[in-house]
Amino acid sequence: MSVQKEHPGVSTLIGTPKEVRVRLDKSHARQVLVVSFEHQNHHETKVLMENLSNMASSMYGVFQQQQQSRATLDRLAEALVPPKPASPHIIKEVAMLVKARKAVLESGDWLTAAELTELAQLSTANPSAQPNKWKKTGRIFAIHHNGVDYFPAYGLNKDEGFRPLKALAHVIEVFESHKDSWGMAFWFLSANSFLGGKRPQDMLATQPEQVIAAARDEVQGIEHG
Repeated sequence: MSVQKEHPGVSTLIGTPKEVRVRLDKSHARQVLVVSFEHQNHHETKVLMENLSNMASSMYGVFQQQQQSRATLDRLAEALVPPKPASPHIIKEVAMLVKARKAVLESGDWLTAAELTELAQLSTANPSAQPNKWKKTGRIFAIHHNGVDYFPAYGLNKDEGFRPLKALAHVIEVFESHKDSWGMAFWFLSANSFLGGKRPQDMLATQPEQVIAAARDEVQGIEHG
């Protein structure tokens, strides 16, 4: 009788029933699979046994790898998921944020870099170049959604070739470190009591000084709680 161990935890016993029985009496295995052959061709039986042994070992190894992978995924999930459920306060804030961003996106006042480039009749060799340059220098801002930058159409001067309004740069400067792009977008969209209930974006081109003053008033309110 021969004993083969191809994988920890898996043993293959090959021999006569008597030989195998003796070996099994000393085994601590919890489960046993028996394959018997009434007619023996020594060479074919040996080849078949070796194949069965290799298959059993390989399958056991795959099962262990799957269990290890599952355990790794569980640990990774635990690391990424918050340690405890979100509080109702956080959930409420997220819901408000989603509602605000949805309102901004549905307002229809946003242009992609390519659309802005076309309106301003800029070079189309690299449609993002000039709009991004304006953004980096603080002349305009953009909201980022699904991998795309969107620029405010109300921030452009139609009488000067759709270049950014000068007042917009002042508002961006006022809000620096107080509001991000989405925060500014929602502020421009919302009715403002300082402006008599009007929206800043509707007055930016016609009454820029009042909009800048409203932005400063907003910052003062933030700083003083």
